[in-house]
Amino acid sequence: MTLFSPKKRSLILCALLAGFSATAQIQDSLRPNKPEEDPVKYPVLQIKGLFQARYLVGMAKDVDVNGLHHADGSGTSNNFMLKYMRVQVRAQISKRTEVVALANLADFKNDPKSRVLENAYLKYTFNPKLAFTVGQFRPWFGIEETYPIDIIKSLDWSNQYTEFGKLGWTSFQIGLSATGQLQLGEIPFQYAVSVVNGNGKNQINDNDNGKQYSTRLVFGLSKKYNFNVGLNGGIGEVFSKKVYAVGIDLSSLIQFDSKWSLDMQLEAKQATNHVLYNSVDPELRPFNPDEYLIRGAYFLPNVRYEINHKNLSAFELSCRYEYLDTNFRLNSNPRQTITPMFGLEFLKNYGARIQLGVQFDRYKHQIENTTQYNNNLFIVQVQSRF
Repeated sequence: MTLFSPKKRSLILCALLAGFSATAQIQDSLRPNKPEEDPVKYPVLQIKGLFQARYLVGMAKDVDVNGLHHADGSGTSNNFMLKYMRVQVRAQISKRTEVVALANLADFKNDPKSRVLENAYLKYTFNPKLAFTVGQFRPWFGIEETYPIDIIKSLDWSNQYTEFGKLGWTSFQIGLSATGQLQLGEIPFQYAVSVVNGNGKNQINDNDNGKQYSTRLVFGLSKKYNFNVGLNGGIGEVFSKKVYAVGIDLSSLIQFDSKWSLDMQLEAKQATNHVLYNSVDPELRPFNPDEYLIRGAYFLPNVRYEINHKNLSAFELSCRYEYLDTNFRLNSNPRQTITPMFGLEFLKNYGARIQLGVQFDRYKHQIENTTQYNNNLFIVQVQSRF
């Protein structure tokens, strides 16, 4: 049976040919122009480094430079110390992909098996709203995770940062993270969601089947005063026990004029101290690990004056107050630390600087032959970034 007469078939064929001709002359809106070749030739390598050294003098009787009390009077009360000799290699292998490796060569002075290598990750950025990082990196869980040690405003990381690193929430961990920034109306917003093994850097395997999940949300509430509020939360499982961590932080940078500025940080955190819990004999510890809780807070104001002289760029004055209790429910012994610091910056962006300060440690209960003992430590620190 013939559906169309020869005349109708000819008309249909002419119509199709006309349509194809028109299509050939009109660019397909769904097919974008061929992108121009990126003028950048990949990979692009960038090498950076940090040298940081200290001279320490213990000013408390029978307490060494590491804060350990010696009832017999032994121990080292002064010491030259190489803290960091970092080398970082960043390879931009495509417009969206970068690979980063960071090593601290100064850690060869210790057992290097679980040290030396710090960052080792690949980051793929879809757009400013979404990027994935996989490997060994610092998951965001507070203010201190967002900047490197070489631009820190005090002597070192806070005591709570160190302790939360042991618990797997901060410092260098192995896992996966998604980060991004966007606008919530007129409010700038940043986020980070991470899942990590939680047992530190340079580990062959996770030490159990549990993982630790954390998130960080940052809201920019005032552009004039650079005022940000950060909310941090995490849950996880360690040796089949549920653990958690929460935190809040506030930061602000007030620019009084072209020379004077005030930078302030306030941070507080609380978490299950599962490291302490698992160190107790199973027959003696309670079933719920949340009986072992850690709580800490610090406040760090920093005043900066831009000199912009050819031999001196700026000076800074800071004083950090810290409160930390590693087991406040069962065996509370809070540690309070005050660290006034004075710094001279000789090159821009902390390229070269000298810091002088004193660290005062006070415990509610002093325990002989332990680090839980009152201490005064004088520090001179020099660093250079390159």
